[in-house]
Amino acid sequence: MRGPTLSVCVSSPGNVFVVSLAFADLVVAFYPYPLVLYALFHDGWALGNTQCMVSGFLMGLSVIGSIFNITGIAVNRYCYICHSFSYSRLYSYRNTLLFVALIWVLTVIAIVPNFFVGSLRYDPRVYSCTFAQNVSSSYTVAVVVVHFLVPIAVVTFCYLRIWVLVIQVRRKVKTEENPRLRPSDLRNFITMFVVFVLFAICWAPLNLIGLAVAIDPTRVAPRIPEWLFVVSYFMAYFNSCLNAVIYGLLNRNFRNEYKRIVTSVWVTRLFVTETSRAATDGRSMRSKQSLPPPLNNNESVRDRTNKE
Repeated sequence: MRGPTLSVCVSSPGNVFVVSLAFADLVVAFYPYPLVLYALFHDGWALGNTQCMVSGFLMGLSVIGSIFNITGIAVNRYCYICHSFSYSRLYSYRNTLLFVALIWVLTVIAIVPNFFVGSLRYDPRVYSCTFAQNVSSSYTVAVVVVHFLVPIAVVTFCYLRIWVLVIQVRRKVKTEENPRLRPSDLRNFITMFVVFVLFAICWAPLNLIGLAVAIDPTRVAPRIPEWLFVVSYFMAYFNSCLNAVIYGLLNRNFRNEYKRIVTSVWVTRLFVTETSRAATDGRSMRSKQSLPPPLNNNESVRDRTNKE
């Protein structure tokens, strides 16, 4: 009996999760982040409560959408590697789209309670409308557990199982015949694993602070330095910028696409520059041709005028 070939580079339906994760990262770039810069330059929020609510909602949409998509990617990789025989039936293209849609439905459902609790507020320490950890202790604990600790636990389980299988494959003890583990397969898996690890590192401080404040707000909250909260906050939201860098560093296909995009932009810029220069040179030549010929040394302006 021939064992399955270990491959972490999923087919196009599996890549839908990566596209969904990229969308979650881009959400904050188009709306909340520009408003944060506006508040920073104006030393306060001057855009009204509605804009604050929308900004906080989209910020939460990006954060929770990211962790839920990372969880979906981990489960997808786990099924593909550890349960490869049933993968194609479970993750058909239609089912994958339904899974991604379910992720975003759960993301919206997870954010809606903020409007009833009133936890989306402007925080002058970070110049943004965001989740206020001190509004409701029970709700903050629920947020940290459901939106961070549980997904982290699920993702950790999936990747540990994958790592065990990778080690077994490399030691050639998984199946009767020696399965093949291509270097590209391992690199693709490591890429998504690094995405998860950096997400956990970036978001752990802010979530731990929120959990500590929620457990004992009267004693813990005054003892947390403002600089620590600000650093943990911006470290968390900086994570949205890291995924594209990780893909570029660890994935050859992304590097090639980045090079193609940069080359296209550069060639287009050179083309526009050369076209503009050629048009300028053409106008200059036409201007020179319309000028009268220069005067001879023995011919005066009056003689030329009389000839004309």
